Parts: sequence; C-alpha cells; structure tokens
Amino acid sequence: MAYRVLVVDDSSFFCRRVKDILNQDRLLDVIGIARNGEEAIKMVAELKPDVVTMDVEMPVMDGITAVKRIMKAHPLPILMFSSLTSEGAQATLDALDAGALDFLPKKFEDIARNSKESSELLQSRVRTLASKRGLVARRLGARSNTAFNSPGKTAKTQVFMTSSSFAVAPATAQTKLEPTLTSVRRSSGKEYQLLAIGTSTGGPIALQNILTELPEHFPHPIVLVQHMPGSFTKAFANRLNQICKITVKEATQGEQLVGGCAYLAPGGKQMLIEGTSRRARVKIVEDVNRDHHLYKPSVDLTFQSLSKVFADKVLGIILTGMGADGKEGCAALKQKGAKIWAQDEQTSVVYGMPQAITKAYISERNLPLFDIAKSIMLEMRIK
Repeated sequence: MAYRVLVVDDSSFFCRRVKDILNQDRLLDVIGIARNGEEAIKMVAELKPDVVTMDVEMPVMDGITAVKRIMKAHPLPILMFSSLTSEGAQATLDALDAGALDFLPKKFEDIARNSKESSELLQSRVRTLASKRGLVARRLGARSNTAFNSPGKTAKTQVFMTSSSFAVAPATAQTKLEPTLTSVRRSSGKEYQLLAIGTSTGGPIALQNILTELPEHFPHPIVLVQHMPGSFTKAFANRLNQICKITVKEATQGEQLVGGCAYLAPGGKQMLIEGTSRRARVKIVEDVNRDHHLYKPSVDLTFQSLSKVFADKVLGIILTGMGADGKEGCAALKQKGAKIWAQDEQTSVVYGMPQAITKAYISERNLPLFDIAKSIMLEMRIK
C-alpha cells in the first residue's frame, strides 16, 4: 500500500513538479495539495496523510507556524523545502526545532548530479520519513510545542525540543527522561584525546541533545560531521554555540584543535584533520574523490583522517542518518583501537548510518539518544 503524501506550497508549478515526481514512485501517492499553512492544517486533519512536504514561506500562514500546529494536533513526519540562503538556513533550523524531521533545498537538483538522481533523492527522503509516522505519533503526542530552558551560555536562551527530537520524548511534557541503567556503564578505562560524531537525517536535533549536556570544561576537541548544504553549516554552528556550554564553530582552514571546542565540518566541502595528536589542525578541501564520496562533508573522509592522527585515542559515534557514510571511517578508527558507538534503532529518525556500522560489527555499543551524553562523560571519566 502506497504512502499518502500532502504537498504544501503556494507555487502551482512547484506543487505539480513535486506531485509528478512522487507519483512516479509506486510506494507514494500524493493525495492533496495545500497552498498555505492554514490549508495544510485542515487537510492534515481531513486526509490523514503519512507525510507532508512543506514550503517555508507562504501567504496566510507560513510553514514554520503550520509545522508547530500540525505537531500539536496531528504529529506526523514533515519534510521542509528551503532556499539555499543564510535566511533560508535560519528558517529551516527553526522548522526543525518546530518539529520537521528533514529538509531539502527547494531546488533539490542543486545537491544531485542529474535530474534522475534528484528525483530519486526526493522519493527516497519522502518514503523514509513516511515510514516513521507511527513512531512520531506515539512519541510526540504529549510533547509537541514544549519548551525547555537551555543549559547553555545564557539563561535567556530557550531551546524548543519538539517533534524532531522525538527520540528523547518524555512520558509527559513536564518529565525529562533520564539515562537508562542498561545503557550507561562505567568507563572502560581507556585514554582519549578526541570525540568524533557523524550524522545526517535527524542529526541537527540529535546533536543538540548531546552537545547541550556537555560541560564547559570538556577537556577534548570534538569533531562534528553533519550532512548539510554549505549555506547551512555556519548558521547551525552559531545556533549550537548559543545554547551549549562548550564552544561550537564552523571549522576553518588551518586552525588548531583545542579542548572544549566542537568543530563542525563546512557543508559542500571535505574536512580532514592533519598534524599530530598534540598539534592537530583542520584542513578544508573541495573534495578528495568526487565519484567515490557522495557526501560533502563525508564522515568517512574525516574519520579516516582522524585514524591517522589520533589512532586509538578517539571515541567515535554515529548518529541517525540515511545511507552508510561513516562505515569505512569507523572501520579505520576501530582498526587502530578506537572505540565506536552507534545510536540505537528505536531513537534514530533514520537507522541507516548506525545500522551500517552495527551490521558490520564495528559498533561496540548501541545507545538510545538520551543516554549518549551521559555515557560519553562516564567513558571519558569527565566529572
């Protein structure tokens, strides 16, 4: 049975284009088109789609407001379309905070090599998110539009951990889940010099959940690879920096890694780490092998470079994401003696990347998202 899709956009041309592409997939069926957020809310209630594609800027009611209201009344997976601008990046991050699970540039062919690939990309994203409807509804019913005070740099900052953070949804809006005794263990006693995290779909909110729990005195550098367009990573790093106790920044060419700072790989480029473990520095390149590495940035490339510089002194973690990026990089790290963990299936928006290293017996532990920060602290013996 095909997944039911509602397309929301004020452009008739774009709606027709998205509808035609999605209906070419026998597992997808566009059951309606809404021209603004207000229409979308009504049609979600009436048609009960499995997934919604949503524009950000629309008349009458914008997409972000619509996402918030849909998640409060009828939580379901939402894919946002956004422009590849700094304003579009900010709006998309707001939409993810409001509850959207994923996003694509409105000109989604911009991140594909040809028209066939762009169509398959859209179909794949929508299919994957549609399959999450039951999980989203179960996890988010009581939690949508709940705000939590940030533990970050200022008491005024608030983080909205709503729909897209369903992996940590509590039983009620007032109760926050604590790490489970079955997942959080005592330290293995291993010595570390660096924490590395790779992620894709669902990653922005997953990273937010982990990084906001790390203390200001976190002693090691942190390397982050999130699949994201080039115009988005600076805005994302700035947003994380505002709500975290540690420093978070978009990595720049030649800078030296220091403890207590997280370096986010720039979108559209590759980030390598070179030098020695005590004087490691960032190297930003356009690409290494375009035909082999689909993602820019690539978790594989960054993690492989870490294996050469830090060897066994790395704790590597793969979070939610589509595909298998990170499998080769984690294998290289593990061969040097590094520890590798994966987010578990139940709390992943998409279990592709964590599943790839789990099935290959690379991951030593599979953890719920809400256990990962506490487990990092225990493993690295940080108080």
